[in-house]
Amino acid sequence: MNLVTLLPFIVLIGAMILMTRSAKKKQQAAAQMRDQMTPGTGVRTIGGMYATVKEIGDDTVTLEVAPGVHAIYAKNAIGAVLEDAEYNRIVHGIGDDLTTDSPVVPDDASSLTEGPAAAETEDEAPKLDLGKKDEPKKDEPKDGKADGEADAK
Repeated sequence: MNLVTLLPFIVLIGAMILMTRSAKKKQQAAAQMRDQMTPGTGVRTIGGMYATVKEIGDDTVTLEVAPGVHAIYAKNAIGAVLEDAEYNRIVHGIGDDLTTDSPVVPDDASSLTEGPAAAETEDEAPKLDLGKKDEPKKDEPKDGKADGEADAK
């Protein structure tokens, strides 16, 4: 066989090997992260729920999802083990710095239309009438039938 005909197969096999190696590395990193869990550690599940680890079993983890509420999860359901500072910032809001220099974005657009500049453009802009225009005339019946006509055919 010619080397040119074998080249696509060699490239395909090499790509498959590289993909399986990277997937294995990710699995090992996830297993190592789950091994770092200790009771009292804050975690995020793969579903996005934040909880505190209470007990660790062989394949399961007991999480406290709210004060006094415990749930049993598979270890594979733990998406991330969080640092204490990050867990407290996300869950309890402790450590949030509200004195940032970033601009404040309003929750709604009402503040964008208020003010003197908006009032000037409001007078100049034509008003749109979105009311219903297709009302029947007073001498025409609403259903399009003349007096005395029946629905029977």
